Parts: sequence; C-alpha cells; structure tokens
Amino acid sequence: MSAFVASGPVDSGRINTDPFWPSIDLDHLRATLRIDASVTPARLETAVIAAVVNLNRELGEWRTTQLAAGYSTLDEVPGDRIKDVSVQVHLYRRAIEAGTGAEVCERYRDYSATNTGANKAVELTPNIDDYRRDLRWAIRDFLGRPRTTVELI
Repeated sequence: MSAFVASGPVDSGRINTDPFWPSIDLDHLRATLRIDASVTPARLETAVIAAVVNLNRELGEWRTTQLAAGYSTLDEVPGDRIKDVSVQVHLYRRAIEAGTGAEVCERYRDYSATNTGANKAVELTPNIDDYRRDLRWAIRDFLGRPRTTVELI
C-alpha cells in the first residue's frame, strides 16, 4: 500500500497524492462541477481527499502492476491520448470529479435545515446517484471492464 500525502489548496490549489497519480487542480474541478462559493475551499478539499482516498485504494492493485512494469506515473502507462494527455489520466480525473460531486451533494443537506434546504436535498438526490454512476463507469472504463454485468438466473 502506498503512502498518502495530501496538500492544498494553500498556494497551488492542488491536491497531491502518491507521485504515481496526477495531482488534482481544485479550481478546474470546481469549474467542471460548477461548484459555487457556498462550498468553501476547506469543504471542497475534504470532498476531494475523500474521493482520492477511495479511488486510490480501489485502483491500488492496478497501480502496483504498472509500477512493477516500470511505469512511475499514470501518464507513462502506454495507451491512447487526448489533447496530449493519457486517456487513463482523463478517466482518473473523471472518477475524482464524480466522487467529489457525490460527496459535495450529499453534504449539501447540512447547509440548511429549512424547508428550502430539505427541498434542495431532495432535488439533489438524482444528482448524487448520477455522480455515483459516473464514478463506477469511470473506474470500469479505466480498468477496461464492461460497464454492466448481466447474469441469467
């Protein structure tokens, strides 16, 4: 198991983890997910770290295999590229974004105990499910597995 070190958003606005994985740009993530200022930098950082911890644990065995093959970063692993960035890096970031989005939406309920806050929480529930689905799909795509498993009973 790798050591996990997190830093940011002090000066860089990034969350850095194990050197194998790409760092996460908090400003880009905030813009991608359209997270407004009601989510404080500290709350966003906490949500991103939770997403990173979960994803890095889930991909730990895959990472170990890549390190054993001689690749020291995710971007070095051979594969297709989009905008000169590894597809694997794009999928990793997508999974972090989806995990963070779900975490932020789940925590949004804490903002207000009023009827407006409760109604907003009910409206966000489909978004949480969508984020969780996107997270699962990004991981499945990352690992090269089908998105759906179907068995006949």
